[in-house]
Amino acid sequence: MVVSEIFDKKKKPLFIIAGPCAIESEKLVFETAAFLKSLCTELGLFFIFKSSFDKANRTSVKSFRGPGIKEGLKILAGLRQSLSIPILTDIHGPSEAHQAAEAVDILQIPAFLCRQTDLITEASKTGMPVNIKKGQFLSPWDMSHIAEKFESAGNGKLIITERGASFGYNNLVVDFRSFPVMASLGYPVVFDVTHSLQLPGGMGSCSGGQSEYAGTLARASVAAGVDGLFMEVHPDPSKALCDGPNMIKLDDLRYLLSSLKEIHEALKRIDL
Repeated sequence: MVVSEIFDKKKKPLFIIAGPCAIESEKLVFETAAFLKSLCTELGLFFIFKSSFDKANRTSVKSFRGPGIKEGLKILAGLRQSLSIPILTDIHGPSEAHQAAEAVDILQIPAFLCRQTDLITEASKTGMPVNIKKGQFLSPWDMSHIAEKFESAGNGKLIITERGASFGYNNLVVDFRSFPVMASLGYPVVFDVTHSLQLPGGMGSCSGGQSEYAGTLARASVAAGVDGLFMEVHPDPSKALCDGPNMIKLDDLRYLLSSLKEIHEALKRIDL
């Protein structure tokens, strides 16, 4: 399966975007990606590896960000070649778009940057598939303006991701009505399971999280008709250098992904 197939409305494969929040080490991302590829292949799920070379939006100046663009893209390009898997990574400024496009298969625009016109149009100009996360401050119908910006640069390979909406202080909530609203725009819709479980700034100098609810929200989103799921995973979230409280442990993935596949298959049978 190639990345273009996620845009095939007839096949509608359930795809999984997963990996550590940021590149902590070359060894960790290679071992995690190899595990995920093997598991998703066994379960018949389309797998896209995700990790960031730089996490520019951090709670504290002391927070871990990653190895930076030069070293990070080198690691991701090597991973793509050695494991023959598609790679997704974040970009934060227009100048990063074409650099990243040479090393990965899908570009991602973080939620807090989803209204940045120059960033969106520059990412679109690469001709690459681009995943744009809906900002925590936006309604689902506001994504129509973002899609219009993206399309204005001549690219139709857009993915839209729901990652929760701000709900008071240090909390997020997921409105499941957003999935059909965003799907009406005609692009694949992804649910970001783990970031929706963040408690932004909830631990003072860093974000907290409620990963214990990951399975519940993930299964509900597939039943609601999402095309793909985004989840940050780690061999040991308690030792992760960022986003540990909301990441899913690798050992817990088999049951979760198996149940998601079954729900997706049941939904396809109903839709027939």
